[in-house]
Amino acid sequence: MMVAARPRRRLLLLRRRQAAAAAQLLGILWLACVAAEGVAGGEPPLKCDELRLGQYICEDPRIDNITQEPLNCTNHTAYVPCHPAPNITCKDHSGNENNFTGKEVGFYKPIACRNVNGYSYKVAVALSLFLGWLGADRFYLGYPALETSFKPLAFTERKTYGKHVMGSHCLLRT
Repeated sequence: MMVAARPRRRLLLLRRRQAAAAAQLLGILWLACVAAEGVAGGEPPLKCDELRLGQYICEDPRIDNITQEPLNCTNHTAYVPCHPAPNITCKDHSGNENNFTGKEVGFYKPIACRNVNGYSYKVAVALSLFLGWLGADRFYLGYPALETSFKPLAFTERKTYGKHVMGSHCLLRT
């Protein structure tokens, strides 16, 4: 029985050594491929406006004090300058490949002008002007709790609760 166990052990050791040698060989081949790709250049640089979040930083838009919208807003869109991070290489709008230092403008990012969350600004203003006393503008903009504040008879109706009189949105002591 002991005699049969020794060839098995030798066979197992031989297979383990062969597997280790194969793993080392694959590791060396992988390292050679990675090094060759780095020398050859790898992937071509992206367009600057296709950079990932964190590879660029955009300036805050300049806001007009009268309209409270970004300056130079046309067709509900304004553009803010964005700077690629230092040592980022990308292609600008004309196709030129640049290595940025973090101070140059790489591209202009479009932003929405009106912050109305998808609702029409003109409809909201019209509802506010003509049906604001009903709370229609608040209902349209998605504030159902605020629209229930409408009480058309609150100014004429008075209810007595003990010594307190309820009317006109407040409690009055009598």
